[in-house]
Amino acid sequence: MSTVASAYTTQYLEEVNKIAALVDPAKIDQMIELLRGVREGRGRLFILGVGGSAGNAGHAVNDFRKICGMEAYAPTDNVSELTARVNDDGWDSCFVNWLKGSRLGAGDAVLVFSVGGGDLEKNISGNIVHAVRHAKETGATVLGIVGRDGGYTAQQADACLVIPTMSPETVTPHAESWQAVVWHLIVSHPGMKAYEMKWESTR
Repeated sequence: MSTVASAYTTQYLEEVNKIAALVDPAKIDQMIELLRGVREGRGRLFILGVGGSAGNAGHAVNDFRKICGMEAYAPTDNVSELTARVNDDGWDSCFVNWLKGSRLGAGDAVLVFSVGGGDLEKNISGNIVHAVRHAKETGATVLGIVGRDGGYTAQQADACLVIPTMSPETVTPHAESWQAVVWHLIVSHPGMKAYEMKWESTR
């Protein structure tokens, strides 16, 4: 057992290194420039995610608000509203109706965290697809940090980073882990950071 575990651990970390070498820094810088423009225009950032990506969305909302001084929200942070919308209107419309209730506009941005980016034909993350479609219709900026081939999000986004797939067994953990790597890079970037973080300010 220990030998198998060691082999998997080694493989996993090797894949992390390979992904780091393949990620395009220019894509991340493009996202930063778009987010800066939204913030300077006093726009809002709406972060969408399902499953583990929903947890990442809530964490990222905290960082964009506290570190970047940017107004940010995630529909999954309000479990009462989210479950009411799912129960009454359905899963596919829960995000888009939340965005409509938030009066998403051309000055705002939608950031998608997703392993696959949404695919209606495969019936995967339809709520993300409909939300992205609405964002494009309203003229909002659409950004994504997604895995696999990026799905509908990658097709429609103004800037999207697709995390390279290393193996079929590690698609989800790498996609969700790299969401965190990239958003932490963004919020700590000199072009985005407005307030010092606790441990970085403690000498």
